[in-house]
Amino acid sequence: MRPDLFSAAFVKTGEGWAGAGVDLTDAEIADDLGDAVQEALGLGGDELALLCVEVDDEWFGIVRYEDDLDPRVFVSDAHAAQGDPIGEILLELAGVSDVSEAPDLGIRPVGDLELLADLSLTAEELLELSMEEGVLPADILSLIAERLGFADELDRLR
Repeated sequence: MRPDLFSAAFVKTGEGWAGAGVDLTDAEIADDLGDAVQEALGLGGDELALLCVEVDDEWFGIVRYEDDLDPRVFVSDAHAAQGDPIGEILLELAGVSDVSEAPDLGIRPVGDLELLADLSLTAEELLELSMEEGVLPADILSLIAERLGFADELDRLR
């Protein structure tokens, strides 16, 4: 495991959320992320699962897996994620090919801002949380987890 990487997955169950740590050390392509989540949580394929990734207090990402749909991805800062192996996979999933040509105007969230809207976190709120200056990605993920109802599971895995 990389010391600068925290990754955990959470599955929505009838009783709430269950979580497990996810080892992304050997992930090279997007399918590797989905396989790691499925293995960590023992999924059957039709559950709603969220992969939460946080790297070195620089950025975080959330990948939503549901049914047979393509994964939906949000990355808190494209510039910070660029160059990181997991960040590159998430940026590719988010449809961002190259952020190096975009001006670095500070934090640049990318991806699907609506991926948590049906779980009580609107696109505006996700964007606002991500753009909050001076707040660490770990703290933002904790706020998101609290809002969605899996804060206890997140804390247990940290």
